[in-house]
Amino acid sequence: MFSDLHQLSHHHAWRRQLELLLESAGEGIYGIDLRGRCIFINQAGAQMIGFSPDEVLGRNMHYLMHHSHADSRLMPVHDCRIFRAFQQGEGVRVDDEVLWRRDGTAFDAEYASYPIREGDKVVGAVVTFNDISRRKQAERALEQTHQQAHIELERRVAQRTADLSAANEELRQSHVALQRLSSHLNSVREEERRSVARDIHDELGASLTALQLELNWLQRRLADEPALQPKLETMVEVTQTAMGAVRRILTDLRPGVLDHLGLWAALEWLLQDFQARSGVQCRYDCAAALERCRLGRDAEIAVYRIAQEVLTNVSRHAAAGSVELGVQSEGRDLLIAIRDDGRGMQVPAQANSFGLLGMQERARALDGVLHIDSTPGAGTTVTLRLHNVLTQQECAHDFTLPEQPVAQAAERPAK
Repeated sequence: MFSDLHQLSHHHAWRRQLELLLESAGEGIYGIDLRGRCIFINQAGAQMIGFSPDEVLGRNMHYLMHHSHADSRLMPVHDCRIFRAFQQGEGVRVDDEVLWRRDGTAFDAEYASYPIREGDKVVGAVVTFNDISRRKQAERALEQTHQQAHIELERRVAQRTADLSAANEELRQSHVALQRLSSHLNSVREEERRSVARDIHDELGASLTALQLELNWLQRRLADEPALQPKLETMVEVTQTAMGAVRRILTDLRPGVLDHLGLWAALEWLLQDFQARSGVQCRYDCAAALERCRLGRDAEIAVYRIAQEVLTNVSRHAAAGSVELGVQSEGRDLLIAIRDDGRGMQVPAQANSFGLLGMQERARALDGVLHIDSTPGAGTTVTLRLHNVLTQQECAHDFTLPEQPVAQAAERPAK
């Protein structure tokens, strides 16, 4: 008997301890049987939903506090994840639903439901829940802040992109305007050269020619004056030197062969003159069919000036022994390549001299591409590609420049 009293006292003490634990918990705790009826609930849980513990005991907890979704749509019992815990024998933790109070208001809740087992048999479930409205409000506020920040960032990016696009368009238009201005200046400069050359030829050339004729006449008339002959001979030589200088100036300003015989004859003559002046062996390689191609006056002047600038650079910097100018076709494209066997150079990523810039601008004005291929010690090749300038007949005579050294590659030397 005393033993039974001791067991009863021990059981009562543990039950009291469990009740104290339940009441001391800050979150709501309740238990349900297999029919969903409340078999116990702590004070914190009852107060959270607006009831006293005695009012909750025996009531179906789904219909009491979990009957609807946050948007007030009814939640069927078979969708209730609290009941699923003991129906399926598995625990569940949820933080994306609401629970309902006695006054009809809902609060964001986090709850966990775990089955109560008696041996191998599930006899109910224990549920813990808590009001997480403040946390959810903070999360929603943070999400709204993130969304607003994202929208503001997208707005700023769009504005920045629009500004950059406008700046790029303005820069492109400025670049186009500069290219047009460069092309116009080249045209004006060539026209001025042509006009100055014509004036020099008509005025100064004619005057020097007349002066030479007069000196020759005077030299014959004074043949019987030996003391005057050395002076007259000096005057004739000076006049001839001046006439030679005038011819060189006229050629530099505007070579007559370019206007009268066309680009290809002018290029061959340019190589001949360069060889005579510099001593560099020159070769000219162009098929007869391609020599029938005419590019138009402005285009031919631009190509001639590019070739002239390349030869000037060879004379100043390359220390070359030979130069080859070759013309070939690729489809309807015309390629003009000038190759030397000089010291070569490291090709800059961007043109850094007025000579290179001028050649590139002239090529761009022709809708062409200028490419420089060079390495130190291996010579330099400057290639000008003009797009879609050949006729079908000219395209039928495609050929490729030989790969052997420049001094052996050409078919026709520049005489």
